[in-house]
Amino acid sequence: MVFIKSFVLASLTTLSLASSAVIDLIPSNFDKIAISGKPALVEFFAPWCGHCKNLAPIYEQLASDFEFAKDKLTIAKVDADSEKSLGSRFGIQGFPTIKYFDGKSDTPEEYKGGRDLESLSDFLTQKTGVKPKKAKAPVSQVEMLNDKTFVEQIGGDKDVLIAFTAPWCGHCKSLAPIWETVAQDFVNEPSVLVAKVDAEAENSKATAKDQGVSSYPTIKFFPKGTKEAEAYSGGRTEQDIVSFINEKAGTHRAPGGGLDATAGTIEALDTLVAKLTGGSSIAEVAAEATKAAADLKAEAQYKYAEYYVKVFDKLSKSDVYAAKELARLDNIIKKGGLAPQKLDEFTSKTNILKRFVNTVTGKDEL
Repeated sequence: MVFIKSFVLASLTTLSLASSAVIDLIPSNFDKIAISGKPALVEFFAPWCGHCKNLAPIYEQLASDFEFAKDKLTIAKVDADSEKSLGSRFGIQGFPTIKYFDGKSDTPEEYKGGRDLESLSDFLTQKTGVKPKKAKAPVSQVEMLNDKTFVEQIGGDKDVLIAFTAPWCGHCKSLAPIWETVAQDFVNEPSVLVAKVDAEAENSKATAKDQGVSSYPTIKFFPKGTKEAEAYSGGRTEQDIVSFINEKAGTHRAPGGGLDATAGTIEALDTLVAKLTGGSSIAEVAAEATKAAADLKAEAQYKYAEYYVKVFDKLSKSDVYAAKELARLDNIIKKGGLAPQKLDEFTSKTNILKRFVNTVTGKDEL
């Protein structure tokens, strides 16, 4: 069986990165931007630093809230792991370190306040007199649970991840935007719930006590069908939490809410796809695939097991079907405008088609 390489190349997708309101500083532009006559708040970070990763969405939001006043102040960051000369110049000993430059001196003031959005915003307002303009917050996908709704949600047909928080807790404030993002990532997964409990609220403190919550934030995972919790002790970045939910709930979400490269694929059927390079005929393998798919009829995977069978059938009539169909679906996805459910469906189908294309071309990914 021969696939046309041009179709394989046509299936490549491109990613576009949203522009950031945070200015990136390097030695060649540092003095011009950070010591330019207007105040600047500068974060010195390292890409591998967990606390820096936790701060990133908060710092980005801070920059967005003050972007309207960019003629009055600058919010910037330095990768001090790469730009070691800048880290050395300003005596950076750990990450993240945040320093405030008043625009008149190259001797900054170290910021020692909280790393939550409110604390950082208040600091800048105190220093510059500029008040942030907050964009209208999107509708939250985090469900707030109380003593009554906790009992209703736990042990049902959903996997539930809960953060027990307190209003005064700085770490909780730092987690809040990440928690919102994770909840949005799983908004199209009806069997997953990302929730919070205000452990000090009158209508939910009994639940926190029953769960043995004594510090904040405490994160617990409740698998569907059971009221027994599993303590979460992993990292607090979006990637960390998304990966944990995927592992526990069997989902395939990626940071940002899309599907990962394995969504829709079925290992048992991928094994059969691999037989196409071992001398087996399409008819033989297709018969095995039909039987394997029938065995999954009661499983949630059955929808995509049927799609494997369909691809085998199409390939028996045209050996370029997978490459052509992959290019077609990729082009539709690139154009945008798909409903979330349709986007998930097309992404899953392209993942399956790539298994066929990659098997024949010998490529691991497109």
